[in-house]
Amino acid sequence: MNFRELGLRAELADRCRRIGFAEPTPIQKKAIPAILQGGDVIGTAETGTGKTAAFLLPIIQKVCAGYKPATMTVLVLAPTRELATQIEAECRKFSPKGVTCACLIGGTGYGKQTQALKRGVNILIATPGRLIDFMEQGMVNFKALDTLVLDEADRMLDMGFLPAIKRIVKACPDERQTLFFSATMAGEIEYIARQIVKDPTYVEVSKRGMAAVTIEQRAYPVAHQFKVPLLLDLLGKEDLERVLIFTRTKRGADRIAHILERQEHKSNRIHGDRSQSQREAALASFKAGRTRILVATDVAARGIDIDAVSHVINYDVPAAPEDYVHRIGRTGRAGNKGQAITFFTLAEEHSLRAIEKLTGQQVERIFLPDFGGVQPVEAAAKGAASGRSFRSFGGRRRR
Repeated sequence: MNFRELGLRAELADRCRRIGFAEPTPIQKKAIPAILQGGDVIGTAETGTGKTAAFLLPIIQKVCAGYKPATMTVLVLAPTRELATQIEAECRKFSPKGVTCACLIGGTGYGKQTQALKRGVNILIATPGRLIDFMEQGMVNFKALDTLVLDEADRMLDMGFLPAIKRIVKACPDERQTLFFSATMAGEIEYIARQIVKDPTYVEVSKRGMAAVTIEQRAYPVAHQFKVPLLLDLLGKEDLERVLIFTRTKRGADRIAHILERQEHKSNRIHGDRSQSQREAALASFKAGRTRILVATDVAARGIDIDAVSHVINYDVPAAPEDYVHRIGRTGRAGNKGQAITFFTLAEEHSLRAIEKLTGQQVERIFLPDFGGVQPVEAAAKGAASGRSFRSFGGRRRR
């Protein structure tokens, strides 16, 4: 199947082909026709499957069909600066001449964003906080809006944006198309979604909360004081080509980045306390391959779209099982294979089991006595009864 068969016009389908989008992904095959029909859509798919193009392509076709110069007809909300800028870049890549887009995000000056709004844009991409700032200044006009998109909606709600989202939705015209996209869809998220959309079409290409099948998942039980030695040991192996490390806290990200720098690993960090220019520079360096390792907090999990991330390392187990799916979704993208490695202490075993319950996938444990890895009693008994040994780090068996 090609993009023309999904209902896209020849010029837009040809643009996809020139860019390198030869064949639609499963989410695109299901979402594009549904969106073109004009009704509300709730879409669920694991990260890295082409979700952004799935809603941007039919939206751009819709804008072209009813083109109104310098008039905002589409609003896309995203939880983080990184994801918003990523969506803007995709929008510019797909849009034909004359269709304009702009991005409103925090952490940067108001000047260029103000100028963009004054000139007028067709497609506005924004984080909720910065959009509210401009709404309070009376600089955003929703009168002509006919499409509202909430991307990674669950993350926006996790980050406490629900009051802002309600305020923005209330300001939008009642007669509109609403697209609600997310990689996970827990019961509470779906309840909120149904308050925003009307008679939606559900588009789901995988089990909700399931990680991509292209990702090999492993977990290493480790004593807290041995986390850094284990990390350095892993990074000393040649097959870890481009690595994204996740920590729970900004302070933890800074600490790990400084340790890596002292060990002469080419690394950088990205988190909420870094300026927008620092975050963009760190991401650009990582994307270009000048930096091998990027240390990040969950704020970046929804905005890193790099096909060549070979490994994701969860230095800390995420606070919520859903965050695990988003973290490891930074690897194994666009059909590529990837590996996800999680460090967990004995006290965090329950958190890992909660992740397995959400994803429906068992994560392979690799026990490393040299790093304080302790095998649970019930697992050891099961292994002895079956006559097999648990895997050890690097494929070696430790006695």
